Amino acid sequence: MESTAQESTTATFEEVERSGMKLAIKGRIVAIIFMGLWLIASRPLDRAIEFTAVLATFALLGALHYFVIGSGADRPWVKYFFITCDIALLSLAVVLSESFPTANLPQMMIFRFDVFQYYFIVLAVAAFSFSPGMLVWSGFAGSFGWLSTYAWITRNESNVFNWSDIPANPTQEQFYDIFFSPAFAPIGGRFQESLTFIVVAILIAIVMRRAKNTVLRQLEAERDRAAISQIFGRYVPESVVSAMIADKGALAPVERPATVLFADLAGFTQMTETAGARGTVEVINQFFDTATEIIGRHNGIVTQFQGDALLATFNLPVEDPEHASHAVSAAHDILASVNTKKFGGRDLSVRIGVATGNVMAGNIGGGGRQSYTVYGDAVNVAARLEEMNKDFGTSVLFTESTAGLMSGADARRIGETTVRGVQDPVAVYTL
Repeated sequence: MESTAQESTTATFEEVERSGMKLAIKGRIVAIIFMGLWLIASRPLDRAIEFTAVLATFALLGALHYFVIGSGADRPWVKYFFITCDIALLSLAVVLSESFPTANLPQMMIFRFDVFQYYFIVLAVAAFSFSPGMLVWSGFAGSFGWLSTYAWITRNESNVFNWSDIPANPTQEQFYDIFFSPAFAPIGGRFQESLTFIVVAILIAIVMRRAKNTVLRQLEAERDRAAISQIFGRYVPESVVSAMIADKGALAPVERPATVLFADLAGFTQMTETAGARGTVEVINQFFDTATEIIGRHNGIVTQFQGDALLATFNLPVEDPEHASHAVSAAHDILASVNTKKFGGRDLSVRIGVATGNVMAGNIGGGGRQSYTVYGDAVNVAARLEEMNKDFGTSVLFTESTAGLMSGADARRIGETTVRGVQDPVAVYTL
């Protein structure tokens, strides 16, 4: 069950990554269109055609990636491949571009222009993947592409000026001679840009990782809450929900002392004959809503609905040192509610049995359906005591084991009786 939930969460993140990449590609294509229009309007025709061809190649590469995402050809490494292609294509464009062809400038003067900033567009596209690994890869790949571009352009240059070529205390003329020389293309600047690019990529990856962890915790909490609500219903106390989420093994099979409450409507068969199907369902639902809310208020959990009866446990699945007192208090409040209000426009009568003892509990089921089920003598005794209210003329009966654990509550002993399935006589109490 846990592995299935983890697989579901992983699948959700993968779908978010795919959706993010598709959104980034759409945004990139729109940006390319606007950049193309600007270049056509602001550049000579021959240069505009060159830039447009490069942008069109980027757009086609993005479109190809868009159609691969989520298809049968998609693989975990595909997004890394396309982002690497983007960086390689951008680096190639820098290598082949000429700032002002008619001026016959050295190619390395390209580093005087704002071309490195375009690498950050690739990083922005990677960020849409919501993948920290993708961002780190893009950072190092972009840095490598930029440094490789510099190495290729300067490979045949015999004289490349760096910052170290400027004297320690230069005159203005000495500084201008180096700084404004066509051969001034300091490698230190390229390393600084590359390092900045990697640092930015790593910082965004860290933020992305933290965001993913936050979302993951939220998804897990919502999934756990949904599972708890699905098993136990809507009226689960917030404190119990939080404890069950914190204790991942709360629903694992367990055996420990617990108190069981069994409540059943009296005269239910006769009521069904006059109320009809719709009226009967309305009455039962209103009674169950009230009873489960009361039980939850006293740190109990309704584990089963059986026709017009319900079974609740205290100290299971979450520990409660005052489980006996809380169970009897819940029985008292259920009885008081039934005696003072109508359900579906009808007066009701309820019988309640409460017993304390060792109880085994766990998720039981098959075929993809499970329910939290409890077993033990205390379960059987609580059900028997509910029936025996008819013999004693009472509405609530509970065992001596329950009374002995109660604190600050009145318990009146009414005698001993034999309970089917229990060898020794059982001392019974009422309120």
